[in-house]
Order: sequence, then C-alpha cells, then structure tokens
Amino acid sequence: VQVGESGGGLVQAGGSLRLSCAASGSGFSINDMGWYRQAPGKQRDLVASITSSGITNYADSVKGRFTISRDNAKNTVYLQMNSLKPEDTAVYYCKASQIVWGLPVDSWGQGTQVTVSS
Repeated sequence: VQVGESGGGLVQAGGSLRLSCAASGSGFSINDMGWYRQAPGKQRDLVASITSSGITNYADSVKGRFTISRDNAKNTVYLQMNSLKPEDTAVYYCKASQIVWGLPVDSWGQGTQVTVSS
C-alpha cells in the first residue's frame, strides 16, 4: 500500500495543525494506522495510533493536546494537533499496518515536517 502524508508546516507555539494521511493501492484491509515522529538526532517514536474499530492510543507527551481519527471508507487517518509546543517539532510519519498472505506488513509515508516556533 502507498501511504502519503500532508498538512505539515510552521506554526507558533500554542497554535494548531491538522495532518492527514491516505493509504491506497492495496486489496488487503488496513488494520492499525498510526502517527510517529522523529526529531533530529532522536529515534522515531509513536505519537498516536488507532485501530480499524477506533481504539486509540497516545504518547503521554501529547495526551489532551492531539487527537487521532480515522475514515475507514477512505483509508485515511488524521492527527489534530492543538496547543503545539516547540518540542513537538519533528518529521511526522504515518504508518499503515496490514496482514498480507498471513504476514504483517507495515507501510510508511515519506514524512511531513512540523516546526513549532517559540
């Protein structure tokens, strides 16, 4: 499956951004979808994930500020980011997880830059 993100940009601290991620091109169902982020010199970490039935999971650092949602009909996942902080600055990646012929397959997008200025 091909995964593509959009919606990144530059925003002042306290502002909001909405990221979108669309997955396409696969005949297999998409199970979990998630957002990860990677700051320079750091590892890629989970920000939020959502199952196909809508169960969500958040990193402690974003709870209460970020909301993940999903449109299964469009194979699209969103990340609404409010009260942004400079430490949220990173490249944000979307991941789509599938089971293909009985094997787990993860597909990643190319990433979108989010920069929060102080």
